[in-house]
Formats: sequence, C-alpha cells, structure tokens
Amino acid sequence: MRLPIPKRKTVPGVLASFEHIDAATDAIRDLRARGHRDLTVYVSHPNHEIEDALGHTNSPVRLFTLIGGLTGCAAGFGMTIWMSRDWPVLVGGKPIASIPPYVVIAFELTILIGALSTLFAVAFLSLLKAGRKIAYDPRFSDDRIGLFVAARPGDAGALEQSLRDAGAVEVTHAA
Repeated sequence: MRLPIPKRKTVPGVLASFEHIDAATDAIRDLRARGHRDLTVYVSHPNHEIEDALGHTNSPVRLFTLIGGLTGCAAGFGMTIWMSRDWPVLVGGKPIASIPPYVVIAFELTILIGALSTLFAVAFLSLLKAGRKIAYDPRFSDDRIGLFVAARPGDAGALEQSLRDAGAVEVTHAA
C-alpha cells in the first residue's frame, strides 16, 4: 500500500536575480525597512554582508547542542557515581565515588549526546521549513544571488519595480 505524498504549499511572491552583492544587500535593507520580513536569499557561498542585511541572529541549534552536552555530562557523572555507590568496591582506602576517574566517561557522554542533539535539532528545524515550496533558479548555485520575497499577488507589481530599481537583473513572479 502506497501512502499519498502530501503536496507542499507554494508560497506566492517575487523572485529577483542579482549579479552584485552590493545591489542585493541594498535591496534587502530597503525591503526590511519597508516591513518585509519573509525574505529568502540564495547565495553560492556564505557572505557576511548579506547576513548583516538580513539581520540574522544566532542559530537555535546552539541551544540544543548546549542542552545535550550538559545532559550528557550530568548523565556521565550521575551514572558512574550511582553505579559506584550501588556496588561499592573498596580499593586501598580510596573513596567509593571519586570524581577524577569518571571525567573520561562524562566527557564522552557530553560529546555523544551533544552531537546527537545537534543532529536532531538540524533535522527538526529543517522539517519545520520543509512544508513551503519557494521559487528557485539553478543559477543561484553558480554566479547569481537570488532574493525571494513572499508577497500577495496584488503587491507583486510594486515589489517588482522596487527590486528592479535596486539593481535586479531579472525579476519573476512566483504563484
């Protein structure tokens, strides 16, 4: 039995193509000043100017990693201390729950659970955005900068003109 694949909702808007980063950042700043917040930018490489223009903050994945790492560290120490107290082995008058030998296990669990929570966060946050189908052009992976602005069809004309004034080489409507 085949399960039906749900169709993704197409987001209406305007897709602009830029050749120069300065023109794209000017357009992004202008759009954000006008109140447009739902912007998607396609660039073939990371660019700090575009990130600054978009006003990106730190990724929420960092919080998942921190919580996973702290959980792993606490679980590593908690598990080893609990096991030592449950099955005490007296060796040479040393304390039953001595911290230094447990650091290695706590470190390993910190790395393991931190990495697994990072993978979970990336997958979870990607799935949150996967339900939207946004226009794309393969040239954005090569030499162009793409800017998609979600907008109602009635606002697309004015938006197209402002993108062309900002220096867009090509502007298309996505319905």
